[in-house]
Amino acid sequence: MKNIPDVKLGIIAVSRDCFPIELSVKRREAIVKAYEGEIYECPVTVENELDMLDALTDVTLEECNALVVFLGNFGPETPETLIAEKFDGPVMYVAAAEGDGDLINGRGDAYCGMLNCSYNLGMRHLSAYVPSYPVGTAEDIAKMISDFIPIARAVIGVKNLKIITFGPRPQDFFACNAPIKGLYELGVEIEENSELDLLVSYKAHEGDKRIPAVCEDMAEELGVTGNNYPEMLPRMAQFELTLLDWAEEHKGAREYVVFADKCWPAFPEQFGFEPCYVNSRLAGRGIPVACEVDIYGALSEYIGACVSADAVTLLDINNSVPASLYEKEIKGKVDYALTDTFMAFHCGNTPSCKMCADRAVKYQLIQHRLLEPEGSEPDFTRGTLEGDIAAGEITFYRLQCDSEGNLRSYIAEGEVLDVPTGSFGGIGVFAIPEMGRFYRHVLIEKRFPHHGAVAFGHYGKALFEVLRFLGVKDISYNQPKSLPYPTENPFK
Repeated sequence: MKNIPDVKLGIIAVSRDCFPIELSVKRREAIVKAYEGEIYECPVTVENELDMLDALTDVTLEECNALVVFLGNFGPETPETLIAEKFDGPVMYVAAAEGDGDLINGRGDAYCGMLNCSYNLGMRHLSAYVPSYPVGTAEDIAKMISDFIPIARAVIGVKNLKIITFGPRPQDFFACNAPIKGLYELGVEIEENSELDLLVSYKAHEGDKRIPAVCEDMAEELGVTGNNYPEMLPRMAQFELTLLDWAEEHKGAREYVVFADKCWPAFPEQFGFEPCYVNSRLAGRGIPVACEVDIYGALSEYIGACVSADAVTLLDINNSVPASLYEKEIKGKVDYALTDTFMAFHCGNTPSCKMCADRAVKYQLIQHRLLEPEGSEPDFTRGTLEGDIAAGEITFYRLQCDSEGNLRSYIAEGEVLDVPTGSFGGIGVFAIPEMGRFYRHVLIEKRFPHHGAVAFGHYGKALFEVLRFLGVKDISYNQPKSLPYPTENPFK
């Protein structure tokens, strides 16, 4: 199942009729030549509304799902902005810098035209991506186009996404409060089901002929040391097939699917295992399965998967790093204060490709204490993928709809440190600059839940632009010491 969009990009040049059209054509051709990826060059240069319709017909026939509108000169304000209104996909606006001709017949004034373009986009309440400095040479704009690709991929994905849920949130987990009003504002569809629906479907997959092949794939992924409970693989394979089939059969008019499932307390006893390892496998294939029916966690994960084109995970912002561990393993080795560090954890849903080599299928210690007889061997609480998360750069982020129905988000870049945790679950020692202040003045102050999505790499720039494109006004980040938060007490 392919669950991440491919971007088919087109470029349309526009030209104001009192400027030489050849200027826009020549400059568009230079961009296409400079760009190293695939891009469809629309032969129609837009000077008026009829040209605009012809250009849109052309790029639609070529199956373009994202556009670059290029102001090769000043540009026609109405037709160029109508492109964004009528095109069904994300649109980026960029403009030509001067310097490839004389300043009499070779001057395009696109620097000025971008101002009127922006004004007209605002008049029409249209969303478009405008780079931080949208005026440049062919080589500059080729780089802007490369930056636009992951943004476009995420926007296309969100606009064609269905979130499928199973079960209400567990008791006392109102931290995953999820007003669905925000989903509809983003253009996301949702289908809510009961755990019983899932159980019925799971039982219907008993004896599925595909189970042995999935078991073989699981065993290969886990290796000898990671496959602690080979007798459980058929149950977990049956569940994986259940989710994949449900996605195909229920995505309806949407192209992409993510899940937000209730995973405790009833699930393990009724299904006979913990779902975490299966969840990790699907997340590794671009189909996030958020724990504890965290609807906006699933959405956040999916955005990160689209931006990074890589596996993502969802973790608790879980516990502080003990001072003794900080002193022994961190202080003096990397430039982080104790309050910059924390441990992020979940039971076992992080894809194996993002964990250390000794990761293995184990059992959920907390639920074993809660649900199984004291002193007994773990039974139905087995099925977590546990181990330390591999060291490397990360982006910790979340998009959330608050209790008042307002969309808000945060983004913070940092890293997983190469420090053994000495703990259980899928867990890592994370470090984010000025995390202590960010924790107090963003996470607590703005009442974000304990779940955060993790992309493996630094993707803050693209995530910020995606969220802005989607209309999210409140985007927080970990501000440096030189920039106090509005709620920060200035009297230290």
